[in-house]
Parts: sequence; structure tokens; C-alpha cells
Amino acid sequence: MYLDDAEETMEKAVKHTHHEFGKIRAGKASPSMLDGLTVDYYGTITPIAQVANISTPDARTLMIAPWERAMISEIEKAIKHSDLGFNPNNDGVAVRINIPAMSEDRRKTLVKQAQKEAEVGKVSIRNIRKDTNEALRKLMKDGVPEDEVKKAEVKVQTLTDKFVKRTDELLEAKEKEIMTV
Repeated sequence: MYLDDAEETMEKAVKHTHHEFGKIRAGKASPSMLDGLTVDYYGTITPIAQVANISTPDARTLMIAPWERAMISEIEKAIKHSDLGFNPNNDGVAVRINIPAMSEDRRKTLVKQAQKEAEVGKVSIRNIRKDTNEALRKLMKDGVPEDEVKKAEVKVQTLTDKFVKRTDELLEAKEKEIMTV
């Protein structure tokens, strides 16, 4: 029971890390770059994806076509006030964002950011291991044989190694994507 829960939670940690990597732009336009961005939709703070269609007409352009023209200025304002560093262009129908080519320094900064996200994911996986092992030790105090608990701890460590390795593989792929010109 504990092993299934640990594996499921570790899987979620890896998926979360992968999702966070999607927010790190690697020179190519991606709608996920705007995932955390919200606009004021008639007094309600709403994610941009819920008030507009976000597409990538080419590798260096994001196009945000709101379902209501009144939202164009709100979307433009949200992008300008975000920490994304984009300069939106409003053509009256949609907001376009041209993604500039990245410098070598910017690429290195993004690699460091990806490494931090990967480390957060690995720490999360290790915390799951720690919590699972503590729960197993409590079982031992409740009368479960010690050799059963030791076997389970070995399995937990195997799971931990597997998911840390997957996180490292995701990081390696993201670093390669960022550093590709």
C-alpha cells in the first residue's frame, strides 16, 4: 500500500517538474509560456487561456486572439506587466508577441533556472522517500516483521533512484533544447 502511494506521488513530482520546464522558454514560441498569466475579466482574475485562443503561427511568434475584442487591451497590459520580458503588438484583432533570439548569457541563465527546477523536483522525491520510510518504521513498531520493512525500504530506494533518474533525463533534454541555437 505505501509503495503504491509513494510511486504515484513521485510520478506526480516528475510530471510537475516537466510542467515547470515547459514554462522556461527555449527560444521557440510555446503557448505554455503564458500559463501563469492572468487578466482582469470584468472584475474576475482569469487565466489568459480562458479568454483567448493562444497559438504559434511560427517558431518565433505567439498569437493571442481574444474571444472578445474588449479584452485585447487587458491582455496587452497583463503581458507588459509580467516578468516575461515580452513586448506585445496589438493589431486590433489579436496580440502578437515576437520571441527574440536568445543570447548565450540568457541561455546559460535559463539552464540554471532549469537546474533549480530539477533540484526542487528531486528534493520532493526524496521527501516522499523519507515520509514513506517513516511510515514503514511505524509499521515495524506496530508488529510488522523487521525483514519485511527492510525489503520495503529497499523498494522505496529503488523507486527513488528511478524517479530521480527520470528527472535528470528531463533536465538533460531541457538543457539541450535551451542550448540549441
